[in-house]
Amino acid sequence: MKTSVEAKIKNEIVRHIVCFKFKETANLNQINQIEKEFSALPHKIPGIISMEWGKNNSQEGLHKDFTHCFIVSFESEEAREVYLPHPDHQLFVSLLEPVLDDVFVIDFTP
Repeated sequence: MKTSVEAKIKNEIVRHIVCFKFKETANLNQINQIEKEFSALPHKIPGIISMEWGKNNSQEGLHKDFTHCFIVSFESEEAREVYLPHPDHQLFVSLLEPVLDDVFVIDFTP
């Protein structure tokens, strides 16, 4: 049985799903740098409790050329609000923009 604190924490967690579609001109080194920089954000920005990511391996053919998916979990909506304008996140976005063709973002609270 969960304590009221555990239940409260679970209800406050925000999952931030980000999928990338890179430009055809993006090279492997640039994409590897994006993977590295995004993966480093949990060590730089408070309130991120976990991140997992991977490259698309679906066999359904519905990926619409999106190749990377990142799932960032925040401890609360307030933590997500800190993340979005955070200088380290904004620096990452500036590195991403030149190689990004499209992005898909959806957030939810489980």
